[in-house]
Amino acid sequence: MSPEVLGVMIPIIAIVMGIGTLMLRIYLDSLRSSEQVKLYFAERMAALERGGRLQLQPLQEPPVVLETPSSRHRRAGLILLLLGLSIIVALWEMEIPLGIVWWGLVPTAGGVAYLLSSFLEAREEQQQTAQSSGGSARRPDL
Repeated sequence: MSPEVLGVMIPIIAIVMGIGTLMLRIYLDSLRSSEQVKLYFAERMAALERGGRLQLQPLQEPPVVLETPSSRHRRAGLILLLLGLSIIVALWEMEIPLGIVWWGLVPTAGGVAYLLSSFLEAREEQQQTAQSSGGSARRPDL
């Protein structure tokens, strides 16, 4: 396959796969929620048939896992860092002029910034928890 055709196909395939993945996620989420509603009402009907008393309880949503900003920044930093390095390596191997290859440093620098932010925020969170628990933020000597 010629490089021109491949260069056109990669973005098209990426867009189609991205939209397809999003559509699959929406479908599976709706399928899961409709199944939960069916099970909830089947359980209530079975209890009514047995003559049991029912207490009104709302449907429970699955628990939401809250991420800390440092973990989000760490993930984004690793993604951007590896993306930038892969761009640099790919352009270098394709023997693209050096002035263009260095554009791979843009996402790499963003990744390094995110990782640095993650490190600083995690350290700040540790200091806040140590101060709120009344302990010292210093590490014990080993």
